[in-house]
Amino acid sequence: MSRHLLSIAAAFVVIPSLAFAHGPTRQKVSESVEINAAPDKVWAVLSDFGNMSWHPRVESVTATKGNEVGSVRTITYTTGGTMDEELSKLDADKMRLGTFIGHTNVDVIPATNYSSNVMVKPGDGENTSEVTWNAAFYRGYPNNDPPAELNDEAAVEGVSAYVKEGLDGLKKAVEAGS
Repeated sequence: MSRHLLSIAAAFVVIPSLAFAHGPTRQKVSESVEINAAPDKVWAVLSDFGNMSWHPRVESVTATKGNEVGSVRTITYTTGGTMDEELSKLDADKMRLGTFIGHTNVDVIPATNYSSNVMVKPGDGENTSEVTWNAAFYRGYPNNDPPAELNDEAAVEGVSAYVKEGLDGLKKAVEAGS
């Protein structure tokens, strides 16, 4: 009987501590921008998988198979470092682009297993577009007790900044070319 009570007492100590021993949770960011250009003009710039000259952090891009699903673009950043991003979806009819980065460069964005979907829709005004960029990812440090610069909050903040800068750059590039 005492052995049974000892087991129950041990369970009360061990089981609650397991609840705190979980890994990272999937984080999400969604940002939108309105662009003063028709959706087809915005899509023409956005859907060119081998060109990210509109993103202020990007120095250069090379894509293995152009705009073909499965193409991998190597992005070289102005701050140094590279990342390989795969084109997972390209739907011209719905103006949607999906990508995946399995191994991110945490010096560029403090996240891992990053995937994104970017969509272009008609905006509220005539010849305007709304571009929405949704990203899902895990923090940059996949284990428990991450350092502050690679925790959930840093990942959300870093990805949000990357997405906002990208959307602002896209807006600027498209509107300058209109």
